[in-house]
Amino acid sequence: MSYEIRDINLAESGEHKIDWVRKNCPLLRSLEDDFSKEQPFAGIRIALSIHLEAKTAYLCKVLAAGGAEMYITGSNPLSTQDDVAAALVKAGLNVFAWYNSTEEEYNRHITKVLENNCNIIIDDGGDLVNMLHTTMRDRLSYVIGGCEETTTGIIRLAAMAKEEKLEFPMVMVNDADCKHLFDNRYGTGQSVWDGINRTTNLIVAGKIAVVAGYGWCGKGVAMRAKALGARVIITEIDPIKAIEAVMDGFDVMPMHEAAKVGDFFITVTGCAGVITCDDMNVMKDGAILCNAGHFDVEIDMAGLRKMCTASYEQRNNIMGYTLENGKNIYVLGEGRLVNLACGDGHPAEIMDMSFAIQALSARYLVQHGKELTEKLIVVPKEVDNEVAARKLNFLGKQIDHLTPEQEKYLYSSTI
Repeated sequence: MSYEIRDINLAESGEHKIDWVRKNCPLLRSLEDDFSKEQPFAGIRIALSIHLEAKTAYLCKVLAAGGAEMYITGSNPLSTQDDVAAALVKAGLNVFAWYNSTEEEYNRHITKVLENNCNIIIDDGGDLVNMLHTTMRDRLSYVIGGCEETTTGIIRLAAMAKEEKLEFPMVMVNDADCKHLFDNRYGTGQSVWDGINRTTNLIVAGKIAVVAGYGWCGKGVAMRAKALGARVIITEIDPIKAIEAVMDGFDVMPMHEAAKVGDFFITVTGCAGVITCDDMNVMKDGAILCNAGHFDVEIDMAGLRKMCTASYEQRNNIMGYTLENGKNIYVLGEGRLVNLACGDGHPAEIMDMSFAIQALSARYLVQHGKELTEKLIVVPKEVDNEVAARKLNFLGKQIDHLTPEQEKYLYSSTI
């Protein structure tokens, strides 16, 4: 075992957090039982880079129960919880991560993970895959394949695959129905507003929330904003999604127009430069900005720091910036992922589904990776259905099933 963490003495607190997650993740508990008996990862080294908090920690322990040798780091400098990292080390796993790491420390931790010649890559945003394809190409031959957790990472993978630069198969976990329909929508929707509310302690009702992007994550954020009593404006580049937002009851306008009236701004696009300095210059005094996309590029933080006349810490995780016009705007969590930089991330029951997809996709790669010829792999339907069926069972719900006559009606050319 090797590790690089802040303080091993924090482990007890992290153990309590992981235990709470375990009690609320019946899907992962069932997989832990199955994996302990089957040992599908015996002799396999897994590199994992996901936001290192309690739910991720329990996924790591489930994979380890299946025989995997785990090498773990975070996927965002502000989302690692030091007590959780310590708990994993105490449990015998290899961890290289700490909260508020510098860029050099963050990259060093990724390097330390990949130095172990891992066979399966579990990524969130694509940093492991990127380093393997750039500065650590000598480690590529050990890799069977990998799994990508989030939309941003899949965008990066698609670009690599299009340019024929992706060297091993990657399962697009985010695109599984049991991931994006629930994690992206209900998980992001709740956890974003958890982060905003616990950090600002301000009322949402009666205010205007501007949500940039109306994908599944944006839908969730907008839905929860509406439930909290906000008037919601959507900004979009896709005309179909914009129409959908209108028909869901939201206003739609360009960001520069929304900037003049919004109270809360939440970016969730996966793109860069969504809120510019020009937009910030027309915002209300006291406007609150945050980002729910994976990377801290959606709000032009560099431009804001350059153009402001003063900056100050208003309260924990809230930086204030005074503009030349005398107005103050506030940014949560340094413009990083607000639900993790300012909160505990998605609810445990939601990540139970997402991480079950991760675990089963990793097992699928071990079993079939050497047979795969495509580089971007859709989560097998049987994996999606298995997760859904198990989840329904744990929820105490039952569904109908087709009779032979119904199957013949639906799938036969002869009626």
